[in-house]
Amino acid sequence: MSLFFRRAASAAPASVQPLHRAYISLDELARLRFQARSLKLRPDRRALKQTAGIHLSRFRGRGIDFAEVRQYQPGDDIRTIDWRVTARRGKPHTKLFQEERERPVLLLVDQSLSQFFGSQLAFKSVRAAELAGLIAWTAIQRGDRVGGLVFSDFGRQELRPGRSQKEVLRFLKLLHAFNRQLNLDKLSQPVNFDLNQALAEMRRIAKPGSLIFVISDFQDQNEETRRHLHLLARHNDLIALCTYDPLEISLPSSGVYSISDGQQSLRINANDNRLRNAYRNSYEDNLKQLTETLAKTSIPLIQASTRESALDVLRRTFANRPTP
Repeated sequence: MSLFFRRAASAAPASVQPLHRAYISLDELARLRFQARSLKLRPDRRALKQTAGIHLSRFRGRGIDFAEVRQYQPGDDIRTIDWRVTARRGKPHTKLFQEERERPVLLLVDQSLSQFFGSQLAFKSVRAAELAGLIAWTAIQRGDRVGGLVFSDFGRQELRPGRSQKEVLRFLKLLHAFNRQLNLDKLSQPVNFDLNQALAEMRRIAKPGSLIFVISDFQDQNEETRRHLHLLARHNDLIALCTYDPLEISLPSSGVYSISDGQQSLRINANDNRLRNAYRNSYEDNLKQLTETLAKTSIPLIQASTRESALDVLRRTFANRPTP
């Protein structure tokens, strides 16, 4: 994607909707706990580390709740043999149980300068913060431990998972602090932290069996990004949320526009079809690379537009429907 649109946080053509929010407030993040009641996080698909907790694993083993009986297989615990079924069928059968275990929920939230852009209802950085807040409140209301890592171009800070509302508020305060630090004056400063480093840190702090949400625009993805995602997904449930703004997909309607990053200005002729096509192809190529990367390791991708509220984005996948 063209660098000037990534960094043109103050550029909003007249043809787009009014922009209301460049920053998120701590009160707004705290109030998301009420909206979170309509959401329900998806269950894990694998359980590589099993500890005492409250979430049912899809892996079968010794535990509390009886699941089923199947024919005995080499390596099964002989203490679980169902002797009645064995005698009735003439072949050894064993009881299987669903194990209960704890599921840490970890959030990796991108608050870098590429997120400090928006032409619709909010900046991408605001939408990312809202998504993280909703997921955190949903997880804590379901009894999960919540923690994570927030990063920008200039550093990162992590918070170990906790199970109380106090821990969620600590994470939201951290998220709010990084969000408020975003400004165009930092464009001239050297970048010393990026998504790849954040993913490497997440690999260090995530315990196997965690549910990890990566919230970013993935604009700087490369082969190293794909390697980190693959390694994280080997031992955890990983879900990617990609933030984007409609103006990043295609140039505005016909006309000549002036944009600025606060330091330099540039005029764009949106009447140039070659420019329009090249611009759109750049976005589509990046999205295709991301989609193919995630598909190889079965990582779900949720696209989050600045045009759509964070709650509506998550409702598409995490709606809390009554159990029939």
